Amino acid sequence: MKKIDTIIFDLGGVLIDWNPEYVYLDVFNGDREKMQWFFDTICTSDWNENQDAGYPMQKATEERIALFPEHEELIRMFYGRWEEMLGDAIHGTVDILRKLIDNPSYKVVALTNWSHETFPIALERFDFLHWFEGILVSGEEKTRKPFPEIYELTLKRFNIKAENSIFIDDNLRNIKAAEAFGINGIHFETPEVLIDKLNTYSVHI
Repeated sequence: MKKIDTIIFDLGGVLIDWNPEYVYLDVFNGDREKMQWFFDTICTSDWNENQDAGYPMQKATEERIALFPEHEELIRMFYGRWEEMLGDAIHGTVDILRKLIDNPSYKVVALTNWSHETFPIALERFDFLHWFEGILVSGEEKTRKPFPEIYELTLKRFNIKAENSIFIDDNLRNIKAAEAFGINGIHFETPEVLIDKLNTYSVHI
């Protein structure tokens, strides 16, 4: 096994809790079935990910309203109340991040699917985002995970050798795409499981 010298973190779902349910569950009066229909049909994850790749949120909102005018109020909430969907830090993972950054053996960077329009809000709210040696934000690059170019760009920008790196993401699709580049992948579940998985690469917390 190659010696690991770089750790690449995803942000949402690994270090930061973000969930549109924080807004819509209340809007739908606790009716999860209706809320899920809205996420599956109107403001879908694919639609939101398009904005993560740099598509303007205002334009995306107006286009969705044109398709579903009867749901205009609900659609406008998605980005209008986006900040309320931003939960707390996932503290156990932040503790792991701190220890890795304090260890001179590792370069620690981030690769995130995030709109360039909303990322400044996260930068202001979470101090630990300023600990990284660098962060590659999909919206700024006009592409996103799991497209190959974003992994290629990450390796090049931060001077990373794929086989000497680990990528941590809560989305298995993104892990598989990274592994296709020779990057070692860890599918994030909990901070405790992450510590165990890092240990298998001789990265001890």
